[in-house]
Amino acid sequence: MTRLSVNLNKIALLRNSRGGNDPDIVRAATTCLEAGAHGITLHPRPDGRHARTEDVLAMARLCRERGVELNLEGNPFAAPRPGYPGFVALCERVQPDQATLVPDADDQVTSDHGFDFIADAARLRGPIAALQAIGCRVSLFADADAGPGLARAADLGADRIELYTGPWAEAHARGDAAASLALFAAAARRAQEAGLGVNAGHDLSQDNLGEFLAGVPGVLEVSIGHALIGEALYQGLAETVSRYVAIVQG
Repeated sequence: MTRLSVNLNKIALLRNSRGGNDPDIVRAATTCLEAGAHGITLHPRPDGRHARTEDVLAMARLCRERGVELNLEGNPFAAPRPGYPGFVALCERVQPDQATLVPDADDQVTSDHGFDFIADAARLRGPIAALQAIGCRVSLFADADAGPGLARAADLGADRIELYTGPWAEAHARGDAAASLALFAAAARRAQEAGLGVNAGHDLSQDNLGEFLAGVPGVLEVSIGHALIGEALYQGLAETVSRYVAIVQG
């Protein structure tokens, strides 16, 4: 069964727009978990524009209490700065169940591409080894069209890849999903043949998730934030999470 990890960055972004603690990200996480979500994802960026270090600490406590997984996303090469100790250092402090490495620059609005597993190989080995040394499962953000490079992710020591599904969402919205689905299915099989688990995330929604999971074999986890929080404005957070859980359970 595919597991649902809810990304709560957008809750933190809304809170930060006014200051204070409203909406409360821990309360939102609790609502998601009580509605059936299998885990929580946060992507703390160095500029603190949404999830921050204190949110990560609070979420780690909640996930331990609830017995669910915490997935932290981030760029392991982003420089530390006040309020942000660096991604690997933050993981060493809270020991998330999964660390998803993403090659996003500081000025990116959102993650929009995976690693180049050939060009980035040398510098990825160190962070992967450091994270595994503290017991983190390591997933690498990957493009479905990475081709043979996907197998290189296994050579680097990663446990999983997370397929960047933005192109799938765009193709689905255009009504031209067949070729994209075939590309993602082939990428998943290539990764699995190399010994990697497969996660997926970015722009997945209630409209496109079911078809994606039906066509792409063996997806272990989907991380969903932007669409889920947007849909929750109309449907309510608990109801929206429940609908996603029903989709991933087939």
